[in-house]
Amino acid sequence: MTSNSGPFHFSRLSINSATTKKWTLAQVVDGCVNAGIPSIGPWRDRVEEAGLDKAAKLIKDAGLRVSSLCRGGFLTAADAEGQAAALADNRAAILEAAALNTRELFLVVGGLAPAERDVVAARQRVADRLADLVPFASENGIRLVLEPLHPMYAADRALISTLGQALDLAAPFDTKDVGVAVDTFHVWWDPELKAQIERAGREDRIASYQVCDFNMPIAADPLLSRGYMGDGVIDFATIGTWVRDAGYTGDIEVEIFNQEIWDTDGNIVLATVKERYAELVLPYA
Repeated sequence: MTSNSGPFHFSRLSINSATTKKWTLAQVVDGCVNAGIPSIGPWRDRVEEAGLDKAAKLIKDAGLRVSSLCRGGFLTAADAEGQAAALADNRAAILEAAALNTRELFLVVGGLAPAERDVVAARQRVADRLADLVPFASENGIRLVLEPLHPMYAADRALISTLGQALDLAAPFDTKDVGVAVDTFHVWWDPELKAQIERAGREDRIASYQVCDFNMPIAADPLLSRGYMGDGVIDFATIGTWVRDAGYTGDIEVEIFNQEIWDTDGNIVLATVKERYAELVLPYA
């Protein structure tokens, strides 16, 4: 069990820039420095706004780590033009991750193509495009991180809904090239979660542990149903213990999509994140 005092207290905490959505990248960096949070997980839109070279320098000069880059993916286009566009965008994301000095590029794999009903074929296209991308990612030292999303997003965002599915998709590739994310919001409900986290540990596939809560009732926009740890239904002690016992020692990234939190002053958000992390996540990390 990790100590809850001293300089190690927040040494693995990372803030995903989506948590402070209204802040620029410079504001997120300053907020993390002022809050004593050592790591950041930027989204590509914030990097693009700042400019890639400036973003990389900004983060490096602040002394922060980059836990991950969000995101690539959306690999399910059924037509050749859409597939080529997806591969081009993902190759660009790989180069961005390398420039930001992170190994981990999140992939949200995509849902059904327009008017499509064939889930099996769409999942096969994900596997095919992943195989296309892995050599380029490997050449650039980047691990593609498959993120299973809650089943309510299967149709439009991610046809991978369970950690087991993500591990099966990763299996043909070297562990340094393809990993998986354990995001509590998306996987807390899975009756196979303990076994699949154990499997991910054995296979050395856990590339990221993301935390936030699953709020009820579901928001009108389901994307905005995330909350601070402790505000919803997730058992962080149990899941955190499983992830720890599987051997994961990397950054723990807080990623929250919630309009009320976005409308709150970012410094207050970071202070609340630290309090909830110290109480509900750190003791089991």
